[in-house]
Amino acid sequence: MKIIQFYHFNPRTKIIIALVITVIIITTSVIYVQAKNRIKPIYEVKTSEKVLALTFDISWGTQTPIPVLDLLKEHGIQCTFFLSGPWAQKYPEIPQRIFNDGHEIASHGQRHINLSSLNFEEIKQEIMQAHTILQAVTGCTPKLIRTPNGDYNDQVILAAQACGYQVIQWGTDSLDWKNPGIEAIINRVLTRAHPGDIILMHASDTCKQTVQALPSIIQGLQEKGYRFVTVSELLEINKN
Repeated sequence: MKIIQFYHFNPRTKIIIALVITVIIITTSVIYVQAKNRIKPIYEVKTSEKVLALTFDISWGTQTPIPVLDLLKEHGIQCTFFLSGPWAQKYPEIPQRIFNDGHEIASHGQRHINLSSLNFEEIKQEIMQAHTILQAVTGCTPKLIRTPNGDYNDQVILAAQACGYQVIQWGTDSLDWKNPGIEAIINRVLTRAHPGDIILMHASDTCKQTVQALPSIIQGLQEKGYRFVTVSELLEINKN
């Protein structure tokens, strides 16, 4: 194949090629800077201390939350529960028990939609609708939110901050929402958990294997020397 050298092109073609190359370089640089400067939620806390936060999302159902709460009470563990507004409003006695058992109440938003598809004011409205419900039902003021589907962009995080919230993701996803098998859930958590980790689990009725997996997860992590704290407690450790 013949290689056409640049100096063989006429001046006009050279200018066009140079402009195209310049545009490509600038565009690539902008994309890189935007990605690098993207506002990120909290996935974990950097610490050498063997502490982690077990968290549960709940959006529907009443059959799974109670057994989960019973197990946590039996083991003397406090966790963070991310609750959707409509669910808390429909079953207020369960959020009340979660709070009374000493767990941290956090928000899982209002509608189970991707907040990044909304504009700034719409995002704030979604967050504050759930906030009002959770506050009325439990008497506490949530400060943490895990967005529906874990979806976010810069605007979502800024809107949450404007509402007084920190956006929380997870370092380890148990994948219990896929119902992959009890042993698969246990093994995934025990092999991936690390100091400062935030572990994602679910206490919605669609997650059929969470209750059966939970005792072995708790026992396994304790045998590894881990201590359970709420997400807010984990964040305080990071401050200190």
